[in-house]
Amino acid sequence: MRENTHAPREHAEQSGPTPGNSEGVFGALIPELQRAVAAKGYVTPTPIQEKCIPHLLRDRDLLGTAQTGTGKTAAFTLPLLQRLAKDSRGPRKGAPRALILAPTRELAAQIDESIHTYGRFLRISHAVIFGGVSQYHQVKALNRGIDILVATPGRLLDLMQQRLIRLDDVEVFILDEVDRMLDMGFIPDVKRVLAKLPDDRQTLFFSATMPPKMEELARTMVRNPERVAIDPEEPTVERIDQKVLFVGKKNKDALLVSLLNGDSQIDKALIFTQMKHVANRVAKKLESAGVRGTAIHGNKSQAARTRALDGFKQGRFRVLVATDVAARGLDVEDITHVINYDLPAEAETYVHRIGRTARAGANGDAISFCSAEDRSYLRDI
Repeated sequence: MRENTHAPREHAEQSGPTPGNSEGVFGALIPELQRAVAAKGYVTPTPIQEKCIPHLLRDRDLLGTAQTGTGKTAAFTLPLLQRLAKDSRGPRKGAPRALILAPTRELAAQIDESIHTYGRFLRISHAVIFGGVSQYHQVKALNRGIDILVATPGRLLDLMQQRLIRLDDVEVFILDEVDRMLDMGFIPDVKRVLAKLPDDRQTLFFSATMPPKMEELARTMVRNPERVAIDPEEPTVERIDQKVLFVGKKNKDALLVSLLNGDSQIDKALIFTQMKHVANRVAKKLESAGVRGTAIHGNKSQAARTRALDGFKQGRFRVLVATDVAARGLDVEDITHVINYDLPAEAETYVHRIGRTARAGANGDAISFCSAEDRSYLRDI
């Protein structure tokens, strides 16, 4: 949804003006949801919300192609809340009525936050579960009975194996960022979850891209789906100034420090490395050179990852050094530069990386370091 200019900005719902009359889409929502939307300061739906909400309010399965930042979360959250609010029966212990699967802890937490925002005037319970933290509070919430469960695949399967979650009551199953799940090797886990779901359910399948492999996977999950595809008005890469700097492997640190200390335009930079230990080393090197930064990767505890991400979002850190897996699902406003300290082994990953800048219509810069060892990666890109 679009923001009222006087309302606080929210990272998940940004894009340019939407043409057309969309009052009907909001008018179809129950008063409690309309009130939550108004309280958030949004007045006009984004294109994906306009296209998705009517189908989802009719309980149709949906196959959606949309990038992060299009307002996708609200597009599926609002109809889900409306469906569950119309049925007053409470959830059973450990048996959610809706399940949302996300590839990363950060994205799962963002979706749960959106459910809290839009469901604030409803008696709908929800919880988020992911690894890297104690399961104690997560299990406690499940035992109280929750309507909506947001989860990453690993922790969900873990709690299912412990018989703390059962999926017999799931009416709505939502998969978000399935292309990332595929990249991260989660599809076998998703299929194991799928085998435990009731056949009679509504299924929503969202992915940024829909290659043949994804279509094939989707067909095993959805029935006679509505299709919604939102193409960016202008490809993100068109707004990104891309540069390659050729540098010896041993000189990458010196070049990075020189760039950051010499260019005041690099206001908020996301730096990618291939390996976790390299991310740590680069962050320490920058700190010793007087550049405020931190690292985020899979070996860090969830609490440390949250602290690092919050510090970067709020400007306490000028740079965030990340591995690809840790950066999945990150949605941070105003990243001015993406720096590829190491080029990615997969050419597609390059596009994902640089797309972290130039969000919401802004311009951005991408700088890639290329050593002799990286030449084959550069050719692929």
